[in-house]
Amino acid sequence: MFSRTKSAAIYGIESKMVSVEADVSDGLPQFLMVGYLASEVKEAQDRVRIAIKNSGYKLMPKKVTVNLAPADIRKAGAGFDLPIAVAVLSSYGYIPKDLVEGIFFAGELSLDGGICAVRGILGMVMEAKQGGCHTCIIPYDNLQEGAVIQGIRVLGANHLKEVVSFLCAGIPLKTMSINIEEKFSEDSLRKTPDFSDIKGQHIVKRAAEIAAAGMHNILISGPPGAGKTMIASRIAGILPLMTTEEALEVSKIHSVAGVLPEEGILYERPFRMPHHTISSAALAGGGAVPRPGEISLAHRGVLYLDELPEFQKETLEILRQPLEEGEIRISRNHAQCVFPADFMLVASRNPCKCGYYPDRRKCSCTEREVRQYLHRISRPLLDRIDIHVKAHPLGFEELTKTGTEETSKEIRSRVLNAQKRQLDRYKGTNFRFNSQLSSSSLETYCIFDEETKEKLHQIYEEKGLTARAFHKMIKVARTIADLDGSDTVQMAHLSEAVFYRPAEELQ
Repeated sequence: MFSRTKSAAIYGIESKMVSVEADVSDGLPQFLMVGYLASEVKEAQDRVRIAIKNSGYKLMPKKVTVNLAPADIRKAGAGFDLPIAVAVLSSYGYIPKDLVEGIFFAGELSLDGGICAVRGILGMVMEAKQGGCHTCIIPYDNLQEGAVIQGIRVLGANHLKEVVSFLCAGIPLKTMSINIEEKFSEDSLRKTPDFSDIKGQHIVKRAAEIAAAGMHNILISGPPGAGKTMIASRIAGILPLMTTEEALEVSKIHSVAGVLPEEGILYERPFRMPHHTISSAALAGGGAVPRPGEISLAHRGVLYLDELPEFQKETLEILRQPLEEGEIRISRNHAQCVFPADFMLVASRNPCKCGYYPDRRKCSCTEREVRQYLHRISRPLLDRIDIHVKAHPLGFEELTKTGTEETSKEIRSRVLNAQKRQLDRYKGTNFRFNSQLSSSSLETYCIFDEETKEKLHQIYEEKGLTARAFHKMIKVARTIADLDGSDTVQMAHLSEAVFYRPAEELQ
């Protein structure tokens, strides 16, 4: 007897619909599984057989063949246990075939028949909805995540017997209703630290505001204890809230990686802070079946690299492509995965190995050692960072000054106004922020008066800028003009943008 159920395979961050076919026939008793399976899927035959037995269903000795189609998609993960079990039980006659039509199944089985959580449920439910399924039966532990998707019935089960009882006797499974629109409120979502905690460092805070307004990459240099990490950790809090579409997109990536929070969806923009010992694969993503790395987990948010020169040089060079293209490609023999990686890079570094150059009272590094330390970051990578700013040690007066500093809410209001100007300006194009402008579009959207044009020509000739650095400087100037509410880029805006180019570049 033949039966078929629906499930999904994950490759990269995408889910592909899979048809789980089971056939039970006379012959030598055996349990065969085919369909380009990873080792954990092949192991499902033992988990499924024992889970069915311990759930109280007796399987007569027959030849059982299970096929996961299409055969050209590699199937990995333990999420196929439940659809395989349902298909086998249906082939044995425990579940009428017509009752499983239009139902999507995913879940791992324990040996006692319990249904365990799996990765990537959010993307699977999205795929099931697009594939025409009317119901999804998933692990109860994944129910909050799956219920985020509207327009399809999502049910949670703790045991295989519950699934059979629902299909055959109509005994209801657990469900959950989540209205994600109601959860997108300013007051409840802002949990990041506030800029008002930071004393002084007004130049760095201004640079952070410009970076957030135009989604520019920023590098903060300075000695230990100057507040670099404090400022970097607060930048995500002055960015606008994600839209519902962005939240679902980002949450799907985190779901595949297995790091989605209990709420089932990310409401705040990601802030990722990997340690400098991170490997290239962990940063970029990879594996036999590719999984997203830190740069994809930071999609639509902030990737903060503290102590930038301490990272392996080969690891840092991986950032070049995603910084330019907003995505990263992972190639394998059988396929290529494209992971989204449209993030804002925030980095910090010390001026030397000990951290205190040029203060000779504390620093004993030679000039050669200082150069070697700074040259761990390649010029092409530095070229891709729009804003370079220095954090200076705070004096006693600054540190103990009474009075309130600007809050994140005040800074965010200016950032939102500047971004609204950009969204209005780029309406109908592929651009959203100034940092995304192509070189050919700068002439259209970055309008200078005659005096500023002459100054721009002078800066390019005198400073020996690369074409990329020149374009980055214009984009930053455009953002400063937006913060100022100006339609044209004026001399003051350009002068401030020049200030944020690296000192070694402008000497």
